[in-house]
Amino acid sequence: MNIGLIIAGGSGQRMGQNVPKQFLNVNDVPIIIYTLQAFQKNEDVDVIAVVCKEGWEHVLSAYAKQFNINKLKHIFKAGSNGQESIKNGIFGLNDYYSRKDIVLVHDAIRPMVSQKIISDCLKVTKKFGNGIASIPTMEAVLQTKDGIQSSISVPREELKRTQTPQGFSLGTIIDMHKEAHKCGITNSVASCTLAVELGKPVYMSMGSEKNLKITTVDDLDIFKALLATKRLDWIK
Repeated sequence: MNIGLIIAGGSGQRMGQNVPKQFLNVNDVPIIIYTLQAFQKNEDVDVIAVVCKEGWEHVLSAYAKQFNINKLKHIFKAGSNGQESIKNGIFGLNDYYSRKDIVLVHDAIRPMVSQKIISDCLKVTKKFGNGIASIPTMEAVLQTKDGIQSSISVPREELKRTQTPQGFSLGTIIDMHKEAHKCGITNSVASCTLAVELGKPVYMSMGSEKNLKITTVDDLDIFKALLATKRLDWIK
């Protein structure tokens, strides 16, 4: 069983909106629906679950029905931060699925995730035990402690920028969160960073510059532009 676990617990404060950013409409479609449609379409994904901001569960259910997201089987309550929201989701799934089933943890506000990215994450997860969507770092990278000056350059060929989905077996990611609780780790920024903090290796799967995370108004503008863009036929 392959499960898409969509994390939709954000508030939208960085956009200055009263509506959580995942529920903002773009071309009369909520952002979260674009994301759910990608997992709905993927033939390798059997079930979708959403960790939803409290108070928006009924809105999500109504949208899912309106847009025919029939793979959506579970809605779980979000936590106070990303790590807690993921924990709520995977422990909720534990009541229904096997430890061997694969969970793809994905941000609701990454609506441009492609079919290739989803399928490659599953492929890498099945091969190595986990799969982290990632892309190369093209820019020069400098390390700074004060945000003002730097004297340290980090080789970009040694760096990857991580995205979602991030795949694990259900048993593995549950065990990670149990171990994190014992170690006092409460606010790791992603499943991949939690794994690394616990001393576990992670494996890279396909990502894309288009697989952007919508957190600011500028990101929203880029998303709108991407929706309106068609790749030229001669570009492979």
